[in-house]
Amino acid sequence: MSPLKLPRTLRLDPSDSFVFARAAEPGEWAVTGSFLFWDRDPASLTGKERVAFRSGFLGVRSFGFSTLVVVSEASEGEREDAAASLARHLQDHLGAPDRAAALAAAREEIDFAASLCDLPVGTVVALHRTETNGAIAEAFRTLHQKPGGEDRLHAGARAFQFVETDDDGPEEHADLIGLARSRTP
Repeated sequence: MSPLKLPRTLRLDPSDSFVFARAAEPGEWAVTGSFLFWDRDPASLTGKERVAFRSGFLGVRSFGFSTLVVVSEASEGEREDAAASLARHLQDHLGAPDRAAALAAAREEIDFAASLCDLPVGTVVALHRTETNGAIAEAFRTLHQKPGGEDRLHAGARAFQFVETDDDGPEEHADLIGLARSRTP
């Protein structure tokens, strides 16, 4: 039997505390959180809500968002604690009719989050959420550590790189090094 794995929020820099109305605490268990947007029109979202819709994983303890999660080993007790934390939020903030219904929904979300973790422990995952014709779609990308020395400008300072996925949507590319060079006198 393989060990139980769940996504855990990861904060590489303070940006989550600026881009989300409420940032998840580093190291808490996470779910995708798409259920928070089921009855919302994504086109009507602005600012920090829009960022949360597009790229936020939901921390189950804080009910805050995180841009990245890392695949981590979890015990059965930790899994149940995560479900219990999420169930409290579902009942307190989202109107779940009772504790049993909230816990059932929370366990379903935790099960889905666990299904995303069929990756090596330590794999970093990013989320891109979209809406098309009333349906929410989630695409996940894994980030892998680059071997040192590939970036002469930063001498291995990049910790991660994006890798290709099976996503058929348009890819977004940003040439930060080229942008920095073009602004340097």
